[in-house]
Amino acid sequence: MIGSLVLTVGAASLVGADPAGRRVAGALLADGLPVASRQAVDEDEAAVEAALRPAIDAYALVVVLAGAGGAAGEIVRRALARLTATRLVLNERLLGALEDAFRKRDRAMPRRAERLALLPQGAAPWIVPAGEPGWLLETSGAGVAVLPAGEAALGDLLDRHLLPYARERLAGKDTVLVRTLRAVGVAAAEIEERLAPFLPREGEATVTCLPIDDEVWVRIRVRGATPALARETLARVDAEIADRLGADCYGRDTETLERVVGSLLLDRRLTLSVAESCTGGLLGHRLTNVPGSSAYFERGVLVYSNRAKQELLGVPDSVLRAHGAVSAECAEAMARGICGAAGTACGLSITGIAGPDGGSPAKPVGTVFVGLSLVGQSRARRFRFAGGREAVKWQSTQMALDMLRRAVLERA
Repeated sequence: MIGSLVLTVGAASLVGADPAGRRVAGALLADGLPVASRQAVDEDEAAVEAALRPAIDAYALVVVLAGAGGAAGEIVRRALARLTATRLVLNERLLGALEDAFRKRDRAMPRRAERLALLPQGAAPWIVPAGEPGWLLETSGAGVAVLPAGEAALGDLLDRHLLPYARERLAGKDTVLVRTLRAVGVAAAEIEERLAPFLPREGEATVTCLPIDDEVWVRIRVRGATPALARETLARVDAEIADRLGADCYGRDTETLERVVGSLLLDRRLTLSVAESCTGGLLGHRLTNVPGSSAYFERGVLVYSNRAKQELLGVPDSVLRAHGAVSAECAEAMARGICGAAGTACGLSITGIAGPDGGSPAKPVGTVFVGLSLVGQSRARRFRFAGGREAVKWQSTQMALDMLRRAVLERA
């Protein structure tokens, strides 16, 4: 048996929308429990059965995420009943929990909802105070836990049932810990060159490089006979790799670039304002997605036209005439202008050609200028981004945030 499998049933999970799967895998890994694989399968009975048949022989724990009240939940029930040669039977305890849930919402339970209480013989329900229950079926080789994907009760099911069961089920196996170091503003090939002594290497630590969303994620996976040994190895390898990444590494695991930038500003008591043209507010959106950002983010303006750049930011007409709106000179003037208008120590500006039209031989589609003003000092940088309109906008905000991050660190 090779640890655990997290299997999500549903069409959305096939195209990357699988927050429940990420949450379950993350919870298991954070607890030092080995997750060998994450998979997704469509809501097709034959496909679900084909995925589960080898899984219950290969893995000690299989976690299935499916909409318990919909087609996916019924498909999983039927597939597991066939694979274990059992019948679907009414589970009185589960039925009582479902009736109680409807009663708390002051609603009568529809007769059709009773089918949710049908489980393969031998399955045990996992009841939580509120929300859809989960259930567990133990086969000759694996423990199969079926949890409702997208349910508010998922966290409760993890804490009350899945994690305690997984600890017992996977007891005696090596502890596996995973950490991800995030780097930005550097190519994956350069990161791989710096980490050549670690790649590829099997053993106590496995290191891989993953280009994701215009960043490079360095994934460290360590295995230890005990949690203490695994933590010791992870700390040592983390320190060695972080030293090689240097300032290109901005955070770890779930830390985002905008959250890290916000923390830097907060620590140094700096305030920020932004002026956006081609990104249409995406930079401000990312910054204000961070809870508590009002402590350092003052305002943002959308200045799509030349007139807006002049009226709201004071960009000189001479700059626009001589260099155009998509230029280093305009980006710098925008950054200075927003700082002056908002009274902030930091200002970021973005102006460019997101496409698909509007480019020229001198300034092709994907040309973007990012301006930065920091405590009276301003600069601008030219970029050429690939991809469609959304990709150009995202990369523009990445580089703007990274320019600010590096400048604040250099100033310190």
